Amino acid sequence: MAARLQAPRGTFDVLPADARRRAALAREYDDILGRAGYETIETPVFEDTELFARGVGEATDIVRKEMFSFEDKAGRSLTLRPEGTAGVCRAYAEHGMHKLPQPVKLRYWGPYFRHEAPQAGRYRQFTQLGAEALGSDDPSLDAEIVLLLVELVAAAGARDVRVRVSSLGTPETREAYLAELGAYLGEHESELSDDVRDRLSTNPLRAFDADHAGTRAVMEGAPRLLDRLGSDDAAHFAEVRALLDDAGLGYEVDTTLVRGLDYYTRTVFEVESGALGAQNALGGGGRYDRLVEQLGGPGTPGVGFAAGVERILLAAEPGDDAEPGGVYVALADPGAKRTAFALVRRLRERGLHVQLEQAGRSLKGQLKQADRIGARATVIVGESIEVKDMGSGEQTAAAGPDEALALVEGALSS
Repeated sequence: MAARLQAPRGTFDVLPADARRRAALAREYDDILGRAGYETIETPVFEDTELFARGVGEATDIVRKEMFSFEDKAGRSLTLRPEGTAGVCRAYAEHGMHKLPQPVKLRYWGPYFRHEAPQAGRYRQFTQLGAEALGSDDPSLDAEIVLLLVELVAAAGARDVRVRVSSLGTPETREAYLAELGAYLGEHESELSDDVRDRLSTNPLRAFDADHAGTRAVMEGAPRLLDRLGSDDAAHFAEVRALLDDAGLGYEVDTTLVRGLDYYTRTVFEVESGALGAQNALGGGGRYDRLVEQLGGPGTPGVGFAAGVERILLAAEPGDDAEPGGVYVALADPGAKRTAFALVRRLRERGLHVQLEQAGRSLKGQLKQADRIGARATVIVGESIEVKDMGSGEQTAAAGPDEALALVEGALSS
């Protein structure tokens, strides 16, 4: 016997029950984002490696450790996309979308790839949904993006949801702050983890995310970027907060909040679920007013979010996402297959969910199968045609296919 093959480590199969939950979330996502004017965009699953090195940041964990990169037959370095914003911004610049009425609002859903240790809700191939609003620095877009993600995870049934917000200011403000933070960390270098020490000169902000006890103790006394914001950035953040307050959103201003990507400016936020334990992030995002320009496009402000589909569903109470019961067509006589098949087609043309007996069961077994799938009506086809209302148990003979259709529709509407 050949060895049994399995899905690669860090990947998974979406089986029908999970697929139904994902489809339900996709419908909520399309409805919520669509009503806010966000249109669908799809970008390639792989891009030039330079897109992520330049956009996400060479000092980030994503670029340094987590990307699946490879050379094509022409020797070009390509990377399976680890996140969505860089690709959307590349498409915005490449297709001259700055010439459209601004802001351009886009949404996306698809597979993404990161080489990290698999754990609950985190995979090497995962599904991410996101939204980006490009072409305006209005604070109302920041607030809108936060509220849309919160609305979506609430609609999905995510439990114990918390929201953290902060501001990173401009790159110039951050550069001055990073010098101050770096000097502070340098004074406590012996107390820091090896990983944080290795990144003191490239990405000291990540020290705020460290789990290392000594590093966390040092960070308690570290200067805070939020206290160093310029007046324009502080006013922008104050307006974002006022809009969130007006919307009745409960949130925490977290002065230690940093995001793992270099392109963020001003507003950053995360949405978490206490149902997930230590790895509690559902999604997050923020503003990235320099990213399009860094990728060769015109100066374009932007703001967006991304969230993990698997993480959202893991945080949600499992719901009843069973397929609607619909109709089951049973065979009392194997010689009636063609009549039954034609009847199934007519029922499906009317938009009904219909299953046909195709496994050689006895009539008794077929009626049990109709119960298993939750059929609301069963059509029994033999020398005659009978329709059974599975709710009332009433079984009625039909003069022909047309009357059978009418009886089925009556049973479904009762």
